[in-house]
Amino acid sequence: MNYITETIVALATPPGSGAIGIIRLSGPNAITIANKVFKGKDLTQQSSHTIHFGNIVDGDMLLDEVLVSLFVGPKSYTRENVVEISCHGSNYIIESIIKLLVKNGARNAKPGEFTLRAFLNGQLDLSQAEAVADLIASNSKASQQIALQQLRGGFSNQLQVLREQLVQFASLIELELDFAEEDVEFANRDQLKKLINDILKVITALIQSFELGNAIKQGINTVIAGRPNAGKSTLLNALLNEERAIVSHIPGTTRDTIEEVLNINGINFRLIDTAGIREATDTIEKIGVERTMEKISQSALLIYLYDAAQITLAELNEDLEKLSKPGINMLVVANKADLLSNDEKAAIPQTESAVIVSAKEKQHIDELKLKIYHAAVKKRLEGQDILVTNVRHLEALQKTEDALVRVLSGMEDITSDFLAMDIKQALHYLGEITGSVTTDDLLDNIFSKFCIGK
Repeated sequence: MNYITETIVALATPPGSGAIGIIRLSGPNAITIANKVFKGKDLTQQSSHTIHFGNIVDGDMLLDEVLVSLFVGPKSYTRENVVEISCHGSNYIIESIIKLLVKNGARNAKPGEFTLRAFLNGQLDLSQAEAVADLIASNSKASQQIALQQLRGGFSNQLQVLREQLVQFASLIELELDFAEEDVEFANRDQLKKLINDILKVITALIQSFELGNAIKQGINTVIAGRPNAGKSTLLNALLNEERAIVSHIPGTTRDTIEEVLNINGINFRLIDTAGIREATDTIEKIGVERTMEKISQSALLIYLYDAAQITLAELNEDLEKLSKPGINMLVVANKADLLSNDEKAAIPQTESAVIVSAKEKQHIDELKLKIYHAAVKKRLEGQDILVTNVRHLEALQKTEDALVRVLSGMEDITSDFLAMDIKQALHYLGEITGSVTTDDLLDNIFSKFCIGK
């Protein structure tokens, strides 16, 4: 890749016709190239962070009236000279202006190349650059907040502290190697052991945060399951406040899964209505029940719904025993409360993870939503400052953890050179996250997933 020397151009707004399109240039000749096609003030003589009205012309032909924004490096997103041309959002106009800029010395940008340059020029570290893509893709308040925190350097700052502590001890161990014949110990092993244990606590917490962080980023899989005619489709409709699923008194109406997204307190829950769990009466229903069990195994939260007016306590306990799985949070929801007497309601088992509703009459639906949020998110968010959402970061943290565990296990038995090697490995993997350790293949893989123009 020729990362820095050329001036690049791309559409920075979504493709398609609109009121305005923004064309972005970045590179050493960005202002000069824009000035060649701009009829108005001499852009090369203007100050940074100024906006200028004028025309884009191709020889004697007027292409459009535009506003040109100037950002003189290093005071720009990429730390290079950056020009943004705000033109009318016609596809023809946008394509014509980009072609004209390319003819005058720019080249079309590759996916993510503007943010890649920001990273290479020290404006962002690698985890912050990845947060830019996450921020663009965020579809809920929670995923937006996580991406913003990472973009602002919260994750990077924590890793930097860990690396600095490790580097200090690594340098002392390297010093020991220089004086190996004198058998001098510069790095206090008790202090090193304490440091490694402290760092491992932080690393382990970050690794464990991935399950929640990734769920928030992608949406939390929430399965509604139960016996036929328990009211699962009615509950889905009540939670969404729309008639999304077909409702019938005939058992087995839902034969395949139905998926919709519900936002509760800024978190997206991917609600999945499933076929009723029972002995199937035909091949199609059998497939539906099999899919239900598969969705349950993949869920982060299971809403078990039962008809409180029909099911016995023994049947309820039998279902709960079958469905309870390690790692799956479960809410037990008693439905059809409108058909129950007060004494019957009082007889329903009451726990923190239980709630009584009437899906048909939309009774206690808000209470259920609050329970869904608390069961899946609230408790795990408390006291959790930073959440890991990126698989690449997770893998690097796991490798860091493995290297540090080797340091601990070998501290009493192995020589300083092997200790130094394992600490260097830990430093390497931490460095991969922030980009202090990179390869061209790694950068290509990360930035190729960005949209063009960012």
